[in-house]
Amino acid sequence: MSPISKHILCASPLALLLSAPALAQTETPAEPQGAGSLPVEPAAEMPQTEISFTADALNYDSEKDIVTASGNVRLSRGGEKVRADTVVWDRKSGEVRADGNVIVSSATGEIAYGDGVTLNETLRDGMVDNMLIVLKNGGRLVARKAYRKDSVSHLEQAAYTPCLVVDEQGCPKEPVWKITAVEVIHDPKANRVRYKDAQIEIFGQRLLTIPRFSHPADDEGGTGLLIPDARYTQTNGLEFSLPYYVFIDRNRDLVITPHVYSGALPMLESRYRALTRRGAYQIKGYATYGGLIPTSISGTASQRNFRGYFEASGRFQLTPRWSVSGSLRAVTDRTFMRRYDISRDDRLRSMVEVQRVTRSSYFSLSSWGFQTLRPGEIQGQIPLALPIVDYRKRFDDPLVNGRLELQFNTVSLSRRSGQDTQRAFAGGRWDLRQLTGLGQEVSFTLYARGDLYHTDETQLTSVLPYRGQSGWSTRLVSAAAIDMRWPFIGPLFGGTQRLTPRLQIVTSPRTSNLKVPNEDARSVDLEDSNLFALNRFPGYDRWEDGTRITYGLDWGFEKPNWQVNATVGQSYRLSSKPTLFPDGTGLTNQTSDFVGRTSFKYKNFIAFTHRFRIDKDNLAVRRNELDATVGTTRTYITFGYLRLNRNVSPTLEDLRDREEIRLGGRVQMDRHWSVFGSTIIDLTDFSEDPVSLADGFQPIRHRFGFEYEDDCITFGITWKRDYEASGDARRGNTFVLRLSFRNLGR
Repeated sequence: MSPISKHILCASPLALLLSAPALAQTETPAEPQGAGSLPVEPAAEMPQTEISFTADALNYDSEKDIVTASGNVRLSRGGEKVRADTVVWDRKSGEVRADGNVIVSSATGEIAYGDGVTLNETLRDGMVDNMLIVLKNGGRLVARKAYRKDSVSHLEQAAYTPCLVVDEQGCPKEPVWKITAVEVIHDPKANRVRYKDAQIEIFGQRLLTIPRFSHPADDEGGTGLLIPDARYTQTNGLEFSLPYYVFIDRNRDLVITPHVYSGALPMLESRYRALTRRGAYQIKGYATYGGLIPTSISGTASQRNFRGYFEASGRFQLTPRWSVSGSLRAVTDRTFMRRYDISRDDRLRSMVEVQRVTRSSYFSLSSWGFQTLRPGEIQGQIPLALPIVDYRKRFDDPLVNGRLELQFNTVSLSRRSGQDTQRAFAGGRWDLRQLTGLGQEVSFTLYARGDLYHTDETQLTSVLPYRGQSGWSTRLVSAAAIDMRWPFIGPLFGGTQRLTPRLQIVTSPRTSNLKVPNEDARSVDLEDSNLFALNRFPGYDRWEDGTRITYGLDWGFEKPNWQVNATVGQSYRLSSKPTLFPDGTGLTNQTSDFVGRTSFKYKNFIAFTHRFRIDKDNLAVRRNELDATVGTTRTYITFGYLRLNRNVSPTLEDLRDREEIRLGGRVQMDRHWSVFGSTIIDLTDFSEDPVSLADGFQPIRHRFGFEYEDDCITFGITWKRDYEASGDARRGNTFVLRLSFRNLGR
């Protein structure tokens, strides 16, 4: 063990103080009745000209002009305070000598401990033997000798650690990590701790030596290096990144991170954040000059070009009612983000929105744009929504105590090489909720809306049901509905159960759907979430007309620590005419499929949800979705399974069949060590999706790693394997090393 280690850990009064810094920082001693003050010569930097003191005994030598205080001595001047067993103050020289369990508190919040301290009469500057400084963030600095001048402490043969130096039984222990140095300078004004010839030790082993090094003295941060990151990927080889943090102000900062690769050219990353009086925003970007293999042309050689990614987001509350928010995401090519492991999003969204919200009204003016990263998808066919206007106003019905809501909405969709659509509508909805004497909850709804559309270049839309008519089109939509719930509540197994039959009748006149385009109602499917919806098409471009009866049953059970809920339902149309719903969605025929959801929860240990859709004709499972979590926050396992067996035409987007399984978990082996892992496997075969390449079993992504975490350090190693390749984003292994020190890194 090194001398510095012994100095930190040995069972001396200094080591005992290390085990209880909170008490030393928060204790406020009571003033004994012998408190008083003595005048001193004014100091140029301090307007206060007297030192207040308390002590059990006081001796004053008038000839030598020396004051000796003993027994629980307390001295204070301004924000500087001294506690000691004995204090000798030479008023002629201005020297103050404190001995025995000395504690010096500064105006900035740091506390210094020592065996003996010699200070000047300002109580700021002086010499200390066997010094310990407890910083505001809990970190500790110790040194054999130290002196302080102009509030800056210079420590010789020093060590620093933010870690605990005693175990749960109060016995000394080696800190998990510490920094030893020939000299350490603590500057409270600059909020920095600087080291000369520093050595970082972890678990008693020397990790590296740094000639010059510094970090903030508290948790507020300051300009400097952050913790480096190291990883290995099949595509880029060995990667090393070293972030540099720039503290601009308390509400603004900047991080610049160079990334160096053994298999690719370097990349520069930067992030700027700011907090203003009305909101916050951040800007982030990546830039490099590297190889690119286009995803649209197979067999193409790599081409060097500028590559990068940019994102920005922010939100501002202009007034209590008005706000502005926005985000921007753009990338130079479709594989950049995957190659450099930035994100796996296959579409980037950019938007800006102005909102006004009151108790009874809502106004939104927004614009949305998208950049596709999907191979084979044409960017020119992705719409730009500019503008989108949505206004809603609610009124109380004074006649029968109902609620009326008026809505106006308009949107313009434009494409560089596709169909353009403009839509506007105005409508109103009236709702009334009543309780009968038998406990039934009955809701009445009336809805009416008038639509106006304009479309052109419809021939560029390949799916005929999505086109609509070219030019101007109008449409009137209306509906009336009654919805009844009848809850029955009673005891069961020491808890309470709730059985609620539900019945809904909706009628709507025939609607001209196909003469208007379908832009926002394409991904339709019968689920438990839309079974009782007024319109089971998503969006506004398609409307479900006719008359239907929907019926279902909700059951719930609750007792301490237990909760079970189940829902099942079906709908029946009075007309046998074909509908607009595509085959396989569960709504095509006169009688719909059965849909439902079951959820189970036990404390915070087990959570289980099952969603299903069952074919009404042969009871085949068309949708089977499971999500489960078992365990605590420290040790748990997650399971997910999804199988869609709908046989929807492949010409319709977002409705293809698929099957996949997801597994993940973490095991806390002891207090500090844990292992974790996850996997995604595509189980889709040719019969489910003819264009799928999974062939019944195709791993998508695996991850496995271990982690150590305690009060002052976190480190771990993660292995990831990607089985999908696109352009220059290859399949292969990635190894990530993560190391984080408490109170270090900037």
